[in-house]
Amino acid sequence: MSKKLVAYFSASGVTAALAENLAGAIGADIYEIKPAVKYTEKDLDWMDRNSRSSVEMRDKSSRPALADKNAEIAKYDTIFIGFPIWWYIAPTIINTFLEAYDFSGKKIVLFATSGGSGFGKAVQYLKPSAEKATIVEGAILNGRQSPEKLKAFADKF
Repeated sequence: MSKKLVAYFSASGVTAALAENLAGAIGADIYEIKPAVKYTEKDLDWMDRNSRSSVEMRDKSSRPALADKNAEIAKYDTIFIGFPIWWYIAPTIINTFLEAYDFSGKKIVLFATSGGSGFGKAVQYLKPSAEKATIVEGAILNGRQSPEKLKAFADKF
C-alpha cells in the first residue's frame, strides 16, 4: 500500500475544508501550502486588475514565496494536491510548491474547488514545474462531499 499525502492551498478556507475531509476519508497525511504573505480579501479581488492575485495570474512566471518548505515529500508515493481554480488554472503558488521539492517518480493527483470553471489548462501549466512526476487531472470537488465519494475519487488513482 502506498503512502499518501494531501497537500493543499486555500485562500478562503473552502479548499482547506475539502482537503481535510479527503485526507480523513483516505487515511492520508495532510500538509497546507502556505504563502509567506497571506492573501487578503483585497488581494483576491479578481475584478481589480491590480489586485495581487490578478497580477500573479497574468504573469505565468510569478512564484509567490512559501511560508515554509517542511513537506516531507520523499515519504509519499501519491500526492493529492488541491487548490482553488484561478483564471482556469492553478494559482501560481502551486508551481512554487512543485518547484521547491523533488517529485521524481511521484504520482500527483490534482483536485480543485471552483466557482464555475473546470481545470482548464491547470495540468499543462503545472507539468513543467514537476517534470519527473506523473501529474493527473483528478476532479473538481465542489460542495459537500461524503467520505464515501471522496474515497471512491481517490481509489481511481
